[in-house]
Amino acid sequence: MLRVCSLGSGSGGNGLIVEAGDDAAVIRILVDDGFTPRQLERRLQRAGLTLESLDAVFVTHEHSDHIGGVAALARRRPIDVYCTDGTAQAAGFARHDVGWRRVEAGVSISIGPLSVMPFPVPHDATEPVQYLFTDGARRAGLLTDAGAATDVIVSALSNLHALVLECNHDPQMLAAGAYPPFLKQRIAGPYGHLSNEQAAEILDAIDRRALGWIAAAHLSKKNNRPGFARRALATVMGCRDDEIDVADQDTGLAWRRV
Repeated sequence: MLRVCSLGSGSGGNGLIVEAGDDAAVIRILVDDGFTPRQLERRLQRAGLTLESLDAVFVTHEHSDHIGGVAALARRRPIDVYCTDGTAQAAGFARHDVGWRRVEAGVSISIGPLSVMPFPVPHDATEPVQYLFTDGARRAGLLTDAGAATDVIVSALSNLHALVLECNHDPQMLAAGAYPPFLKQRIAGPYGHLSNEQAAEILDAIDRRALGWIAAAHLSKKNNRPGFARRALATVMGCRDDEIDVADQDTGLAWRRV
């Protein structure tokens, strides 16, 4: 059995729970932690979990909305932290006495019934990755914080049963908004964040014959609207807009079975 839930997704903090279970064990990992300790505990409680429920933390990259709470979590309880060497160095894990286990793109890591596969993405971080998850029968994927589609991304996200996909911004809203020009260029650039249209193009390019559900994630509160993201993805999926989930900043996404 494989299921996921989001504790929150956006520039104010990110965290995704992935749970896999068989007759021998249940494993739960946290992917990214951009929350204060109090926020993390409150969001875990909402998902029916505690800090002790977590078996490991996997980090995508060193930006604060993804890694800001990891050192505090590691100080509060012994837990394995997985990330690339580049992420660990950029985050100053050694300086903060945070031990980590090395993640390499293309090399699968198994923890009990759960296998995690990192894959590289174009983003303005030191050595960023995103992740695929499987219990051997079902497959889910996470893609946020990527500036453009690549062949590696399209291949990685094909043949999934569930996908959490960044729909960060609407290009027109971003262009007309109040952000300074350099920030607009960063967000819309090839190492920034995916627009609704870019996410839809990735979705259209992947093999989605097995895809049971998709959730839009990492939406900008200032430069996007949930309805815009839903419409872009629903058009590709050939479904109603309300059949597309949204993992938002405040409430995340309730448990979904893969």
